[in-house]
Amino acid sequence: MGKRLFFVTNNSTKSRAGYLKKFTSLGLNIQPEEIYSSSFAAAAYLASIDFKKKVYVIGEVGIQEELDLKGIKHLGGPQDADRQVNLKPGEFMEHDKDVGAVVVGFDRNINYYKMQYATLCIRENPGCLFIATNRDGVTHLTDAQEWAGNGAMVGAIVGSTKQEPLVVGKPSDFMLADIANTYKLQRDQICMVGDRLDTDILFGKNGGLTTALVLSGVTSEETLLSDENTIHPDFYMTQLSDLLTVKDKAMANASV
Repeated sequence: MGKRLFFVTNNSTKSRAGYLKKFTSLGLNIQPEEIYSSSFAAAAYLASIDFKKKVYVIGEVGIQEELDLKGIKHLGGPQDADRQVNLKPGEFMEHDKDVGAVVVGFDRNINYYKMQYATLCIRENPGCLFIATNRDGVTHLTDAQEWAGNGAMVGAIVGSTKQEPLVVGKPSDFMLADIANTYKLQRDQICMVGDRLDTDILFGKNGGLTTALVLSGVTSEETLLSDENTIHPDFYMTQLSDLLTVKDKAMANASV
């Protein structure tokens, strides 16, 4: 269709390199810089503020790989998957006083050790940042049911620290601002296409973009048209390939 594509995802379990492998295996010819994952966004935000301390990670390898590419030291993540807390009388957990940020992303191996370590860093290390890759309430790990999303993990840390995180993924503006600024795009030139109202379409609406919802994923037409829904896309379609039909009709009309 003659348009440049950017792939924007709240999934932080993979890095840009990880997503590139996935997209290439599907036959898509794209460049790493056209992929915006929330794992990349977390690392890019820290780099943008010239962050020099360590990061404690609740999350998976995607966040760690992006932090490595920015030269940011980190601990936690999958390496703490099997850590346990023995709550015997007088138990005291030490933590690294040089941690200046806690990044919370989706973590299939979250445990009490990680939650306590993150809590100590945020509460006791002066100026420690609390960054969430996203606050999605549920995610679709299998096609059989919805599963608890990163919002559940972020919520645990909000509860223990009484602090709200800086969110770098959708629907926050950080990734959109980076795309628009890097590629000198006006926001009214961009259309956000996605399958989820509370992340994709809200991301576009908040950012002043044209929005298009596809009904082939999370959001159903019933949910979209319900009286309870307050997020309305500019357009919606059954599947992404419907765009090609619209293009063909537009070209046919233009040639008349």
